Amino acid sequence: LLLIDPEHLETLVFRGALKRVSHAEARSAQRYERYERDSGDYVKKGWELKFLGDLFDITSSKRVFESEWKKQGVPFYRAREIVKLANNRFVNNELFISNEMFNQYSKKYGIPVEDDIMVTGVGTLGICYVVRSNDKFYFKDGNIIWLRKKSDVNSRFVEYAFKSDYLRAQIDNSNGATVGTYTIVKAKSTSIPIPSLSEQQRIVGILDEAFEGIEKAKVNAQRNLDNAREVFESYLNEVFTKRGEGWVEKTISHIGKVYDGPHATPHTVHDGPIFLGISALNDGEIDLSETRHVTMLDYNKWTKRIEPQENDIVFSYETRLGQVAIIPKGLKCCLGRRMGLIRLDLRIIDPEYFIHMYTSSMFQEYLENKTIRGTTVDRISIRDFPSFIIYMPNLEKQKDIACRIRLVKMAYIQLQSIYRRKLSALDELKQALLHRAFSGEL
Repeated sequence: LLLIDPEHLETLVFRGALKRVSHAEARSAQRYERYERDSGDYVKKGWELKFLGDLFDITSSKRVFESEWKKQGVPFYRAREIVKLANNRFVNNELFISNEMFNQYSKKYGIPVEDDIMVTGVGTLGICYVVRSNDKFYFKDGNIIWLRKKSDVNSRFVEYAFKSDYLRAQIDNSNGATVGTYTIVKAKSTSIPIPSLSEQQRIVGILDEAFEGIEKAKVNAQRNLDNAREVFESYLNEVFTKRGEGWVEKTISHIGKVYDGPHATPHTVHDGPIFLGISALNDGEIDLSETRHVTMLDYNKWTKRIEPQENDIVFSYETRLGQVAIIPKGLKCCLGRRMGLIRLDLRIIDPEYFIHMYTSSMFQEYLENKTIRGTTVDRISIRDFPSFIIYMPNLEKQKDIACRIRLVKMAYIQLQSIYRRKLSALDELKQALLHRAFSGEL
């Protein structure tokens, strides 16, 4: 259904409506202009700009106290359950109220019925679930806003509107300084462009078909992304499990000296030598996208025990266990807490080979077995770490293995980039479709 290239998002015809959406159009959708209620300049002829309060009775539920929650009975939803329902159409619920309470509230206050809309008012704001005919549930007051139909409007049309940039801008503007909320008052004053009912139904039909195709394409792209990583990891593991002749078993102390990093955190500044925290370790490489710095005075203090240099190995021994990286040439840095360093003997071990061995599932499982489980954090013993076992061939063979793995990894990273771009492009396509739908261009 979808053909994606780097410059354009090409689509086959969705009922003859959409021919092509460029990246520029998709980006423009993110800058959707706010409609003004009293101006018809932005509303297509035959459409009206209405408040949600014109279309729905907007309210919430009656209070259900925590002491009244049950382990079985009628499902009781909070905002998180509505999000799961909206995304997956089902939820493994853990909270309930009694049938007696449900029947009592149903008679006295009413309950959600088919085509009513439940909207999250806390957490992830403005996520919608349209009630289906066989649904039976109650919900938490204050967490969820209840849109009860009182006009001839298509609830699915409104559900799509909540995903559009136009409504998202109004919802996001309801965020407070500390905790964001989307309130009943705000919902009543949220504006929405409304065409005739037949046009709403036509637009819903187009979006249903298009979004179904997009979701299938996303599933395929994600599957390909996952498969690419599995193939690389399988190759990596095979290298270190099917070792062949000439491999020897050694301890880490045999191939280098292990150092513990400082057990404190210095004051960080905007410029100067880099303070290397464990968050910078990412699948064998150092990620400096969120860099912190220290003064030269603190740098000298923090490198008194060991100053990292090119081809040193740094690793985490608490929390982010299994993460490791090579210090690249020219990086002036000091170690953070919970980080160790290995100064390799380059006469017998290749740093790139060591990184690949360390990140292989074989060695990661070995680390898992050596992990000490704590009440707050897991760790490996920095004292015992030098006695950990590794497997290695001669240096020439190590370099050959590192080269071959590097080539395979480059191919994997290229595939990874392609599929991630496709996933991003498909999300942009959704927003572009919504932009067209609610500006009357479908």
